Amino acid sequence: MRGFYIGRFQPYHDGHHAMVERIAEEVDELVLGIGSADDSHTTHDPFTAGERIMMITKAVSEFDLPTYVVPLEDINRNAVWVSHVESMCPEFDVAYSNNPLVVRLFEESGIEVRQSPMFDRDRLEGSEIRERIIADRLWRDRVPDPVVQTIEEINGVKRLQHISASDSLERYTAENESLDEADIGE
Repeated sequence: MRGFYIGRFQPYHDGHHAMVERIAEEVDELVLGIGSADDSHTTHDPFTAGERIMMITKAVSEFDLPTYVVPLEDINRNAVWVSHVESMCPEFDVAYSNNPLVVRLFEESGIEVRQSPMFDRDRLEGSEIRERIIADRLWRDRVPDPVVQTIEEINGVKRLQHISASDSLERYTAENESLDEADIGE
């Protein structure tokens, strides 16, 4: 049986890894879908699809499980999203997700969905890990070692910190321009 698990993996962290470990007990093969594969170089999606493939491939190599990592671009059309996923991936028998929309879309398409409890969700959340990287706080203990190595290899810490500074400046400029426009209009 082949399973499917999708995430943005920005970055792939210990919560994802615990989920893959659990899935590995139930399936013979696994397809890992990299969502938002077309997005990168933002504070929300700092890593490219290729960089996430490296992170994931290295991290899951410890499992005795054939794994196919497939980048999936966003299409922003929920009614056809499952068929888009199916067209990009090897065939799979069961999907794994805790995202209510993803669960609903797969179920409406007749695909079995299995959910699991979140693993240490307060500590292992992509946005929290990215914020820690930006603030130069402890983050390496929240991701598998191969992910740390990949982020360091691609100079991901510096990228995220630089992008964050750019985003802050852009937000500040946009907010001030909005205020100026409002002041001019009065």
